[in-house]
Amino acid sequence: MPETDFRDVTGACHCGGVGFVAKVDLASARRCNCSLCRMRGAVALSADLADFTVTRGEGLLTLYTFNTGAAKHYFCSKCGIYTHHQRRSNPHQFGVNVACIDGMSPFDFAEIAVMDGVLHPNDGGGGIVGMLRYTPTQSAGREPTN
Repeated sequence: MPETDFRDVTGACHCGGVGFVAKVDLASARRCNCSLCRMRGAVALSADLADFTVTRGEGLLTLYTFNTGAAKHYFCSKCGIYTHHQRRSNPHQFGVNVACIDGMSPFDFAEIAVMDGVLHPNDGGGGIVGMLRYTPTQSAGREPTN
């Protein structure tokens, strides 16, 4: 995987109410094992704050914070989909939900690093604690029914 792979992308939540444009780094794909990330299961790509713009539906975004309150997680209040979050580990970046990016899927990545959010880098821990792998089966090309 290259060190960086920047792409200009567009995206939206499930209902389309919240839209965005961003410059993301495809080489930064990762998951986190903190309590929130374990539950939402999203793969995120990095984008600098200046390289992410909400193009529609800013009023639909709902902010969620927990624990230290440093990370700011944004969800569409209509469909409930997490679109992006401002990182605690790097407050100058957003993590952008890959599943919300047009033409992209978390399953486009064969291997995803899992970052230590339980023992966060700002608390003396951090780093990669594992890898998630996706190996498609023969039926993986089928269109989803819902």
